Parts: sequence; structure tokens; C-alpha cells
Amino acid sequence: MKRTAIQITSVLTFFLLWKLYVTVFNVSALVLPPPEDVLFALVRMLQDSNTYYHIYTTLAECLGGFVIAVILGTTLGQLLGRIQILDTIFKPFVIALQLTPKVALIPLFILWFGFGIESKIVISALMAFFPVFANSYLGAKSVDIGLLEVFKVGNSGARQRFRLLVIPASLPYILTGMEMAIVLAIIGAVVSEFVAGSRGLGYLATVKLQDLEVDTLFAVVLLLAGIGFVLYFAVGSLRKILIPWHESAKSSSHVA
Repeated sequence: MKRTAIQITSVLTFFLLWKLYVTVFNVSALVLPPPEDVLFALVRMLQDSNTYYHIYTTLAECLGGFVIAVILGTTLGQLLGRIQILDTIFKPFVIALQLTPKVALIPLFILWFGFGIESKIVISALMAFFPVFANSYLGAKSVDIGLLEVFKVGNSGARQRFRLLVIPASLPYILTGMEMAIVLAIIGAVVSEFVAGSRGLGYLATVKLQDLEVDTLFAVVLLLAGIGFVLYFAVGSLRKILIPWHESAKSSSHVA
């Protein structure tokens, strides 16, 4: 409860300082509207049914890309982390993909997958892939060698070792990667809507900017921040469900 109170106080303080700044320095509403105008614009948006269509589109792109990134990133991370020959062959390509600016690839994916939701999902998945892969790879490498030898001495099969040892050891790392990936998935979806969108919150923000409806533009940003917070919290909550025994889940529960 104490942590929640501090967080609420910090948010209210932020809005208070925002209001104080625009009032004292007489900032134009076309540059930085006062917070109450943004909140009123947000209420108007939420009363418009079209807003929920844009929210659904962005969520579909973001979650679709996130799921693909989690499946591919976890699988490839485990394979490359456990099988040396695959690590030697494929890891340079994975690193090269990560080092390539993702925004530069957006026109290419639009060319391949079109202007519809498919290209946005692919871009979102590409943005979210590497954190999951890197943490899954690290988790596979972090399996205790002594415990692995104990399982082998006990004549346990490969599936049993994977289920009882490798997965529990890797899950804390994978979940950390997922927490980073959901943020990047949202960024990928919104940026792709900026570039080539006809729907979604990124597209809506572009339209409001062109119409100089700055208060509504800020409201879209605020809505995106809220959605991002909810998704990040949802992914983070998986720790208490999947790894309640791990110190990260225990410490977060204690602090809350």
C-alpha cells in the first residue's frame, strides 16, 4: 500500500508541475496544453466509438507481434543456448538482425506484407524478438552443471531434464525478456502506424497532429502510456503465477 501511495503521489505531482509550468511561463496550448485540457480530450475520445476501433487495432498488432516474438525468441534461445553447433551457425545472423535499425526495415516489410495489419504485426514481432531471445539464450546457458550431472546420473531422459531443470532455470530470464518485449512490441506497432497506417492509435496521433488538435494528440499519448502500463503489469504479474518460488516474485510481492 505504501508503494502504491507513493506512485499515485508522484503522478499527481507530475500533473501539478505540468500545470504550474504552462501557467507561469504562459506556454501556448499549441505547444503544451494544460493537463486539464488533455484530460477533457481523453474523456471525449473515450466517448467516441471510433477510438475503440483504433485501440483494438493497435492491441491486435502489438499482442500478435508479442506472441510471435515470445514463441520464436524462446525457442531459438533455448536451441542455440543448448546446442553448440546451432549457436555457432545462427548466432551471428541473430546479432546482425538486432544491430540493423528496425525503422529502416519498415518499408521493406510493407512491400512484402502490404499496408494491412500483417506488416504491423511482423514489425512489432521484430522489435520484440531480441530481448526474449537474448534472455532465453542466457537462461539456457545458466543451467547449473552440477544439477545437470545429477539428473544424468539418475538416468533421467532429455525431456525430463528439460521439463524439471532447464525450463525452471530459464523462466526467470525469459520473463525478464518478455517484460522488455511487450514495451518494444507497442513501440513497433505505433511506429509502423506512423509510417504506413490507416488505423490504430499511431495513425490517430498523426491525424491529430495534422489537424493541430494538440490536446487530443497528448490524450492519445496518454492513452498509449496507460495501455503500455497495463500490458507491462500483466506480463510482470506472470512471475507470481509461473515462478512463485523465485526471489524476483517474492521480492515484488513483499514490496507491494
